[in-house]
Amino acid sequence: MALLLGLAGAGVASAAIELRDGAFHVSPGDGIQAALDQAAAHPKVRRVVVHEGIYRPDSRRFALVWFHAKHDGISLEARGKVTLTAANPEISDPKSGSHPAVVNHVVYFGDGIGTNTVLRGFRLTGANGFITTNGVDQAEPARSLAKGLFFLADGGGIKIFGRSFPTIRECVIEDNYSNPCAGGVSVEHGGRVNWARDEAAVFLDCEFRDNRAMVTGAALDVLPGSSARIINCLFTGNVANLGPDTITPKGAGEPFTNSGALTVFHDARAVVERCTFTGNRNGADDHGNRSRYLDCIFWKNDQPGGLPGERYDLDLYDRAEVSGCFFGGRVVSAPGGVSRGRNRLEAPSPEFDGRFVPQARGYEAVGYRPVMPR
Repeated sequence: MALLLGLAGAGVASAAIELRDGAFHVSPGDGIQAALDQAAAHPKVRRVVVHEGIYRPDSRRFALVWFHAKHDGISLEARGKVTLTAANPEISDPKSGSHPAVVNHVVYFGDGIGTNTVLRGFRLTGANGFITTNGVDQAEPARSLAKGLFFLADGGGIKIFGRSFPTIRECVIEDNYSNPCAGGVSVEHGGRVNWARDEAAVFLDCEFRDNRAMVTGAALDVLPGSSARIINCLFTGNVANLGPDTITPKGAGEPFTNSGALTVFHDARAVVERCTFTGNRNGADDHGNRSRYLDCIFWKNDQPGGLPGERYDLDLYDRAEVSGCFFGGRVVSAPGGVSRGRNRLEAPSPEFDGRFVPQARGYEAVGYRPVMPR
């Protein structure tokens, strides 16, 4: 027998949440956070299913949906076409540059989250540079962590913070904007990564489309001391450097003026496997020395917009392992940094179909392959 639960979380409207078949079920309305909190308190049920519809904030706050330590191990899954948006024009300020967004982040993953915590099947959109501190302590109760500008402002679609290593699967992170960085996703572990245990936030079978950032990492920023594993993902239409670099202190190093869809900071790591970067304002810029790029396609990352600068597919500021990749554009690295013997430079056209699956011979084992329905 189904159990109907009338739940309300602070700043979240009441919703009738149904518990059946080993999961909490949420229908359109602002009941997602209430369902996550109920799952966190339940002795056995750690799964929340969100049914088709558009879910938006009912108040101006830090995030639409948040996970912290008590939510570790919960799976939040979309059933059908489910959109989570930062926008609500009914309560936003139409005179503000962030209109119609009313939350900093669509989804927030905080300290104490492991890879068994899963976000699957959602479209995340609508972030537009909105910033507030309202709801910060509720979303992130770990008071010992320093919460600076990047915590508040970076990662319009998803913010990952502290010792937080969630698994993001089959999500579309689309049409988000942040200032200064990471319109799509910001990963900020802050040095809390155990490199020996290969800890990382995981992105599997995702699409990063048309995200924008004032400075770096239009689609995805991996900040200092952070780690991300990115497998079978698509990056397209993402544009960074819409304005001047406001994050690099004067005299502290070369400013970010020509960043990519993916930016990896110093003392950070990205393991990028079987991904496709095409139609972005640059592919990836990597300032770390731990990254790996395996069996990826970089093609025509020459999207206009943003500050002047010669476009590139991959820009390595230090060393990285690059193997089995196909490049159609400029590669910037130290001599020998990208081996011609292990990669295909000046590659022929992949002849993408409408879903960016290469049709050309030789591309059978590289690049993104969609697993999500149209």
